[in-house]
Amino acid sequence: MRNIVIVGDELVAGHGDPKGQGWVGRVAGRTIPHDPDVRFHVAAVPGETTSDLGTRWVGEVQRRIASSPEDAITHLVVAVGRHDVLTGVSPTITRLNLANLFDRAQSLGMRPMLAGPPPMAKDDGHRIAQLAAVCEDAAGRRNVPYVDMYGPIARNDQWQMDMELGDGLLPRQAGYGLLAWLVLHSAWFDWLEIEQPDQG
Repeated sequence: MRNIVIVGDELVAGHGDPKGQGWVGRVAGRTIPHDPDVRFHVAAVPGETTSDLGTRWVGEVQRRIASSPEDAITHLVVAVGRHDVLTGVSPTITRLNLANLFDRAQSLGMRPMLAGPPPMAKDDGHRIAQLAAVCEDAAGRRNVPYVDMYGPIARNDQWQMDMELGDGLLPRQAGYGLLAWLVLHSAWFDWLEIEQPDQG
């Protein structure tokens, strides 16, 4: 058995998705058929920064896996949203928060993966791009798999249209589908040690 615990903000919870699946539900739906023993656990807190996440993630994860068999493997997906930028957390603090989180997760025998922030609807002065670069660097320094949710869709017309249909912060159905596609076409299945399915 393996647990997949996803921690992050409202994007992890799928807020704004009319189908209520978000990217996590879509990824779960494409993963479980290839390994029915996988258990997905979502621990989302809207508006959360990496500093906020650092204070609560261990307890959240441990509560969710407490009843698992002793030999269960825990995979931890850390999904960084845009709130470090929106609240003024410095890149240095973001990098330190992530490094501490990865070190703690690995010391607990967990296998972390990092999903970076997606773009917003309007130009943000490249602040989200800079946050994404910090995330990628932090993951690389700890040999943690990284999913770039910014670069591949920053100029994607479907993403921009989907975001503009909402409030400019939350994607809708098409946008969450794009985020799920990015996860599934990353190192996802290798990271889970599941035989790579035909992605189509």
